[in-house]
Amino acid sequence: MGQSFTTLRWEERSLVLLDQTKLPEQEVYLVCTDYRMVADAIRRLAVRGAPAIGVAGAFGVVLGAFELIQNPKDFFAGLEAVFAELAGTRPTAVNLFWALDRMKKVVVARRAEAPAVVAAALEAEALCLYQEDIDTNRRLGTHGAALLQDGMTVLTICNAGALATVAHGTALAVIRAAVQEGKRIQVVACETRPLLQGARLTTWELMKDGIPVTLITDNMAGYLMQQGQIQAVLTGADRIAANGDVANKIGTYSLAVLAQAHGIPFYVAAPMSTFDLTLPDGQGIPIEERAAEEVTWLRGQRIAPDGVAVYNPAFDLTPARYVQAWITEKGVFRGQAGKIKLMDEGSTD
Repeated sequence: MGQSFTTLRWEERSLVLLDQTKLPEQEVYLVCTDYRMVADAIRRLAVRGAPAIGVAGAFGVVLGAFELIQNPKDFFAGLEAVFAELAGTRPTAVNLFWALDRMKKVVVARRAEAPAVVAAALEAEALCLYQEDIDTNRRLGTHGAALLQDGMTVLTICNAGALATVAHGTALAVIRAAVQEGKRIQVVACETRPLLQGARLTTWELMKDGIPVTLITDNMAGYLMQQGQIQAVLTGADRIAANGDVANKIGTYSLAVLAQAHGIPFYVAAPMSTFDLTLPDGQGIPIEERAAEEVTWLRGQRIAPDGVAVYNPAFDLTPARYVQAWITEKGVFRGQAGKIKLMDEGSTD
């Protein structure tokens, strides 16, 4: 199943990003020629999804390094500023910090070498991260496909597809792999207020792949479960604590509770880079709060009274006890009393 678009690519020492704020009406690509453009693209969700943000951040470092080799005396101090700018874009998705840490290790290892050599090494590392993401998502999808049976209807929220990664996706990689195996899978996509990533992005890419998808508003999910129309809930993640607690798009927790109430399995698909083993549980995960205008305006039109108080957390926290399985490139992990052994490859399902 070929992918007819590119989420991001490295081309002639520029990072080319599909501007997801323009979808589905326009397929417009941004050409980022410096790290500030990459940081801005991450902040305003032109590029989004935890794995994609991580890879984009890595290439942002590369752009900063090539800019700084023009002033060798300020190279390493300048790189610290580049890292700080990129790290300050979005706080919840741990993949960004994981990728930046990978890039920092390259700088530390090469600190005695010329700036041009360091910049070339950073470019090679970013390209490695790019290819790793593709390979990881393929393996993740294959492992997860075993959980989906022929004829299932799967509910998802936000966009955990190819648009959220370099390619294939996380949750949608599982669906794609199941379809490639010949299984008839239907997808129900929650619209995902306030920015409609499900309506704008998930439906767009599934329709491009010819995978049947039905769009619903977020508050319809419980009714569909009650009517027996959903057989599994499958989401991505932006950060997962060591005990399996999941930070994901706001509304995910509600779906997990509803799924448990209706006896429906709730699965989370994410690469191992999304697990933050420094946090024993999800209470330490920072939850990004975004601008009020995302709630009070919709596609350029005000929909709420001027001056109304707004609370706009971009993510929520789903306790591990609601998750039946975590799907990773290393296999499928199942919880036991709210705990999972993430580093034990032998515990794969």
